[in-house]
Amino acid sequence: MDTAAYLQRIGLSADCVAHSYQFLDQRQKHHICSVPYENLDILNGISPVLFEDELFEKIVTNHRGGYCFELNGVLAALLRALGFSVKSYMARFLKGETSIPVRRHRVTAVECDGKTYICEVGIGQNAPRFPLLLCQGVEQAEGNEAYKFETDDFLGWVLYEKKDGEWKPYYAFTEEEQLDIDFIQPSFYCEKHPDSPFHKGIMVAIKTSDGRKAINGRDYKVFRGDELVLLEEGISEARLYELLEHEFGLRWRYS
Repeated sequence: MDTAAYLQRIGLSADCVAHSYQFLDQRQKHHICSVPYENLDILNGISPVLFEDELFEKIVTNHRGGYCFELNGVLAALLRALGFSVKSYMARFLKGETSIPVRRHRVTAVECDGKTYICEVGIGQNAPRFPLLLCQGVEQAEGNEAYKFETDDFLGWVLYEKKDGEWKPYYAFTEEEQLDIDFIQPSFYCEKHPDSPFHKGIMVAIKTSDGRKAINGRDYKVFRGDELVLLEEGISEARLYELLEHEFGLRWRYS
């Protein structure tokens, strides 16, 4: 991997690289504010290719985004190329679910200073903006965000998010290491299964310093924290392409 090109893509220089929590934190924050979450290839009938060279070409060379299998995949490849010990796990996305769902999320675990951190860059909605120490019961907070991990006999590690004073499950994973090839099957589920939300409409999102911007279907939203501060409903085709280019850094056309 051309690590310098990747770091340039997210607004960092090679001089900042260090095997430290501070670097992991800086890299995660820059990534989520530079590389959008998006499902545009799936809507165009293009299956995401989940191996390092193709991910680099799409996200770094072509200045695109992706979804969890792609974004957390290219993250794992970068950190591994920089000398970190990295493992990828399969997760169940629990947020908003009333029953146990299929495994359809990629999680990246990184060893640093003798500890394991979960670095998350593959979620479009509100999600951890900083690396989370994989340790049971420790509340980890930054700004208005608070998270903790607990363990469950069946689900394994369960990430909880604190909302309105209440801890709610976010996602869960077991520590069975996965290879890039293992994510092809769940990615295909996301592309094709009738219950999947990923092929039903445009899903684009990017974090900002104090919130996030998102397009869902033909609605454009801007959030400051959890507060909706701008809503444009039913945007036109021309406005869609304008937003994709100027607000999300994407040049794309729906064929």
